[in-house]
Amino acid sequence: MIVFDLECRASAHRFEGWFGSSAEFEQQRGRGLVTCPVCGSGDVVKAVMAPHVGRKGNQSMAQATPDAPAVAPALAQAVAVEPAAAAPPLPPQAVAALRAFALAQAEALKASTWVGDKFADDVRAMHYGDKAEAQVHGRTSPEEARALIDEGIDIAPVIVPFAPPGEVN
Repeated sequence: MIVFDLECRASAHRFEGWFGSSAEFEQQRGRGLVTCPVCGSGDVVKAVMAPHVGRKGNQSMAQATPDAPAVAPALAQAVAVEPAAAAPPLPPQAVAALRAFALAQAEALKASTWVGDKFADDVRAMHYGDKAEAQVHGRTSPEEARALIDEGIDIAPVIVPFAPPGEVN
């Protein structure tokens, strides 16, 4: 579906319409099915729209201030203080708590080694004494994570999203 900002030429009323494609809009308009909901005029055209362009993933949203240190770009994106369109803004205490959690996770990841897709194999080998214990992080499927927990292996998810080494642009 495509959302178009529309405008009636008679009174310049602006409204939006949802269509399957630009061609579908033109077809419906040609058959007189698109009318202004305010005045009923059938002389409706597409209005000029400003597209929403998302922020690049490698741009930092949080800058260092005297009371709050800078947050890594991936972590800053995860704890963005910009509210969603329908969501109320987070209280300042919640934002501060999320920022502190993200920073704590970033510090923990610095002291850990990225093992990528070998995570389940590595922690299982450490648990059973086949490999020296070390702090590691990596990725595995939800099913494999459940199997590790069922085996009594202590694991925890990385809560704040981050970009694994080699996957940042």
